[in-house]
Amino acid sequence: MPETAKPLAIVTGASSGIGYELAKLCAENGYDLLIAADQAAIHDAAKDFQALGAKVDAVEADLSTLEGVDKLYAAAHGRPVGALLANAGHGLGHAFLDQDFTEARHVIDTNITGTLYLIQKVGRDMRARNEGRILITGSIAGFMPGTFQAVYNGTKAFIDSFSFALRNELKDTKITVTCLMPGATDTEFFERAGMEDTQVGQAKKDDPAFVAKVGFDAMMNGEGDVVSGWKNKFTTILANVTPAGMLAEQHRKMAEPGSGQR
Repeated sequence: MPETAKPLAIVTGASSGIGYELAKLCAENGYDLLIAADQAAIHDAAKDFQALGAKVDAVEADLSTLEGVDKLYAAAHGRPVGALLANAGHGLGHAFLDQDFTEARHVIDTNITGTLYLIQKVGRDMRARNEGRILITGSIAGFMPGTFQAVYNGTKAFIDSFSFALRNELKDTKITVTCLMPGATDTEFFERAGMEDTQVGQAKKDDPAFVAKVGFDAMMNGEGDVVSGWKNKFTTILANVTPAGMLAEQHRKMAEPGSGQR
């Protein structure tokens, strides 16, 4: 690879929302891109990033599966990855006992299994070179029991915890691990999760471009974690001193189906 080649960034969930904005920031800041999503819109997004001067390869794959992750990893063709922005994920509303388990498992496999598998594969390459940046999109949802969103919040609690542990394991290397923890953001998340009629689904949300910038800057600065927005920071502080039962009841008021109509 020529010395003048740009570093490569892999961004998952890059067809829209926070992932799209993260990929855009990478393109604007001197990275070539390997982007992925489970929607055909990823190819339209690639054209946008190419217009910013980046070389872009797009992979349409289901990253909840090992095969989907293998497909993405193979698309790098052995090129060193300078930054991995593991952003793919989705939610699922309604009561756990009313959910289709196939959908619930897809949330777990996307948010946890596929994410960890990709991080391990790329992270091992980074460790061999002793350099690289990893940004993992967690959530402030990981700080509270997610009544009517139980599986999603549980996955984000796992991801938040995992990111801190991985960062510590790599503390003596030149690999940084950053966890971006946004709150409710104006993306397709609530529509895809079937939560449009909830209070949180209808409330004002954060701008995904703002959230992405907070996360990207933290990654470039090598920070361990960052919560986007002062209201979300305040929420995490309160969550650390509030009994879990009370947090669960508060979440019920935000996420219970039909709560947006009251």
